[in-house]
Amino acid sequence: MTTQSLFLQHSGATYPIICGAMYPCSNPELVAAVSDAGGIGILQPITLTYACGYSFQDGLRYLHELTKKPIGMNITLERKSGKHQQTMARSLEFALDNGIRFFVTALGNPRWVVEAVHNAGGYVYHNVTSRFWAEKALNGGVDGFIAVNSEAGGHLGSKDKESLFQDLAPLGLPVLAAGGLASSQDMQTCLDLGYAGIQMGTRFIASQECQAHPHYKQAILDAVSEDIVATRRISGVPVSVIKTDYVQKVGTEVSWLSAKLLRHPRTKHLMRSLLHRKAQKMLPQSTYGDHGSYKGYWQAGKSVDQIHQIKPVKTIISDLLAEVTLNLNHSQH
Repeated sequence: MTTQSLFLQHSGATYPIICGAMYPCSNPELVAAVSDAGGIGILQPITLTYACGYSFQDGLRYLHELTKKPIGMNITLERKSGKHQQTMARSLEFALDNGIRFFVTALGNPRWVVEAVHNAGGYVYHNVTSRFWAEKALNGGVDGFIAVNSEAGGHLGSKDKESLFQDLAPLGLPVLAAGGLASSQDMQTCLDLGYAGIQMGTRFIASQECQAHPHYKQAILDAVSEDIVATRRISGVPVSVIKTDYVQKVGTEVSWLSAKLLRHPRTKHLMRSLLHRKAQKMLPQSTYGDHGSYKGYWQAGKSVDQIHQIKPVKTIISDLLAEVTLNLNHSQH
């Protein structure tokens, strides 16, 4: 079995395409549209509750009304507070009880998630930026990796897609590429390298179903790759955003004290949480409608170079597959 077909078995998708979890852009309509079109949409609990205004339970029920196809769920693990883990554990239990069997974890040790998901017959893929973090996730029992490279929007890595795949492939699990991907040629390049599939975020923000603010979508259409800069002021680790007047005003680096606290094992999680809360206040209170507080803090990756039009999700995915060869029966190396 190829790694591509193994991923499709794990996820329940028809095509090896993930819509990555995005705050504040993973509204239910977008998640459902990607799954309906043959990929797999990943619901993001914070977006569902904080940005879209649902309780987690009501939001998940609504998603199941929108699509009968498999959807996935994102679980962030960077905060070690008991309250956060309890909230995530309750959400995970409800998701499993309601049929979700594919999970994407990030920024922490996935072992407790893996144990619960495996007990229910599901699968867990972990976002990684290097072999170091992949080995830790492997020890936690994950079933695959999403390799976040240096061209990604949101949290990004430091390596290009080629070298990152070379680092991760020997670990023997399916690896999906994430970062700088928007076209059929991009997807074919990744599959030729040996990736099991791709994850996209920025391309799906510029879709009709995504309910991100129109200014956000227009910023993606107007931007070029040189406009993408990395900031540590959102979560303490580098995050790719579009360079705007607002970004230039607030800066991209944290203070020397914050940097010191981010390096210390006892304070780094608290510092990340504080930075994240502060960043939330900079972001819109909702992805819906027009908000006077919208300040131009837009996460995006270097794939903006190739995004020139807002399209329906179904068209985006059909465009991706137009010149792609999916070989599910030939071993990948």
